[in-house]
Amino acid sequence: MSGRMIGVDVGGTFTDVFVLDEETGTASVAKVPTTRPDQSGGFLDGINRQVSDLSSVAVVVHGTTAGTNALLERKGARIGVITTQGLRDVLEMRRRDRPRTWGLRGDFTPVVPRDLRLEVPERTLADGTIHTPVDLGAVRAAAQTLLDQGCAAVAILFANAYANPENEARAVEAVRALWPNPHVSASSEILPEIREYERFSTTALNAYLQPEVSGYIDRLETALKGGGFGGEFMIVQSNGGVMSVDTACRLPVRTALSGPAAGVIAASYIAQTAGFPDVITGDMGGTSFDVSLIAGGQSMLSPQTAIDFGMVVRTPMIEITTIGAGGGSIAWVDKGGLLNIGPESAGSNPGPVAYGLGNDRPTVTDANVVLGRIDAENPIGGKLDRLDVDAAARAIDTHIGAPLGLSTVEAAEAILRVANSRMAGAIRLVSIERGFDPKRFAFMPFGGGGALHSGAMMADVGIGRAIVPRHPGVTSAMGCVIADMRQDFVQTINTFVDQMDETALTAFMQDHVDQGMAILDAARTRFDAREVVVELDMAYLGQTHTVAVPLPITLDGTRVTPPTREEIAQAFDAAYAATYGRLLPNGTRRVMNLRTAVIGKRPKFDLSTLAPSGGSVADAHKGSRRVHFGDAWHDTAIYDRLSLPIGARIEGPAILEQPDTTVLIEPGLVGTTDRFGNTIIERTGD
Repeated sequence: MSGRMIGVDVGGTFTDVFVLDEETGTASVAKVPTTRPDQSGGFLDGINRQVSDLSSVAVVVHGTTAGTNALLERKGARIGVITTQGLRDVLEMRRRDRPRTWGLRGDFTPVVPRDLRLEVPERTLADGTIHTPVDLGAVRAAAQTLLDQGCAAVAILFANAYANPENEARAVEAVRALWPNPHVSASSEILPEIREYERFSTTALNAYLQPEVSGYIDRLETALKGGGFGGEFMIVQSNGGVMSVDTACRLPVRTALSGPAAGVIAASYIAQTAGFPDVITGDMGGTSFDVSLIAGGQSMLSPQTAIDFGMVVRTPMIEITTIGAGGGSIAWVDKGGLLNIGPESAGSNPGPVAYGLGNDRPTVTDANVVLGRIDAENPIGGKLDRLDVDAAARAIDTHIGAPLGLSTVEAAEAILRVANSRMAGAIRLVSIERGFDPKRFAFMPFGGGGALHSGAMMADVGIGRAIVPRHPGVTSAMGCVIADMRQDFVQTINTFVDQMDETALTAFMQDHVDQGMAILDAARTRFDAREVVVELDMAYLGQTHTVAVPLPITLDGTRVTPPTREEIAQAFDAAYAATYGRLLPNGTRRVMNLRTAVIGKRPKFDLSTLAPSGGSVADAHKGSRRVHFGDAWHDTAIYDRLSLPIGARIEGPAILEQPDTTVLIEPGLVGTTDRFGNTIIERTGD
């Protein structure tokens, strides 16, 4: 591999850039403010700060929140739906759930208003039999009506299209012939899987995002090419893999958790390389704290995610638990006298009180500033020259100290205690409550604020140690460079194992593999290896919930040799027993869905290239300042973290500073620099 690889992650507050030069083995980072509403400005500014000649760049990989923000803020396109007669309200009825448990009313509004959800005569039965052929005249008339109503995209959602896509395919062909842009989404192409609402929702949200996301990607690609870039531009998916821009424009719903997923991928690679295959990640940015668990080097994939109430996306995503406890989360006292943190955030503008940009309500960052944990003279991000400590203290006094009868320092400590408690709760949710013992895990904080709270997480949750990566503030951008190329496919089978049509199963598997390999072949990226992972969703007859059953398959080149019925039955028994501890005697085994992942393993760079070369602890020592821990002020040594040599051992209390984050080593802890430049934080007695 030659030339430079660039990873760009756009967050709510900052846009992060990671540039890897494979030829020289060097990496550089940049952090610039995110631009709103069009994120492309900050994207290009960040790259231009590091690279003057884009023709020297081989690959640009982007983790984007454009799709996430469009969903959360309801700023997608005006779209229409063409559906089977009688099914126009599936998107509104959902699963008959509601946003709040109590009360007789809900306030959910689907992304497609009712007058833009049009019905046409057609019907496919659950066994795939076509009961009523599609009325193409009605389809064309509906499409024209939607165009006349100003729709920029359309979703075609037919009953049981997963079982037989013929009616839907004919309708899609007719609509695409008259639709003026490529924004036509078909449920049988995006999610050929049983469960009507989930299929309808995922496809409708894909259409909702298409104009926004594809327009954004087109602007970025045009600007990159205008600057001389001739390499490959790829987008991170929510499953932690990357995809081409063509795939991203066709399937933008797969970018719903793109940025956070890239961070988990990088964390997994860094931790495993450093000897920690079991790790809990904590990405703390300006507005949120994102937690994910990696066990045995494998991140957890969830088959379905609700981005917001009623916005269900059924596509594999890395499991990420998000709470509103970022650096900009606002602290407030409720009517009952209880201290709360978030979910409201000061964001990047006006930001914390200490930024001096007009906010007067205290945030988590303001508490860290008042307690001396953040250097007010050298804030991260390059946006401000200094932070206003006095203003932060006044805001804490007014909004927290006075109502609770606490001094400034006590109120600031209380803010951190509540914030840390909420963050610890999120970690318990993904670990203890799922049967994982946190003692055997390492905590990896990243994002701009995570490394300030690693000691608190070790104390509150009982995590064994923390590992702070070399560039924690730009970990998600690094993950963009590391991520493999991955395509996920699904097909509903819905049959009993002892009645399985092995020929049909083989045909579906082969089709998935052929599609996936074609996508890899079309990519201009070199792959070290190619991998095919196959699972079946299975259950006993009468059960609703399925277990994921990994299947042993043999590949001869790209030809699939599938398992036999007996091997499928054995694989199900093993997976079911591992999940529930027993089998159902005489239970009838049922196969619901086939899932296939085709993965192109992209070359990984040597993390030791990030390690410090030379230096000494004495030279890295910048002085000291008073920092508050618990109930006392401590004289705390300050170090330039990037100048610490391999093997450096720093006992707390100490602070390690670098341009993109601040690492806090609390009293009773010790930080050691490993051979990759990571800081391993452990208890001094360990």
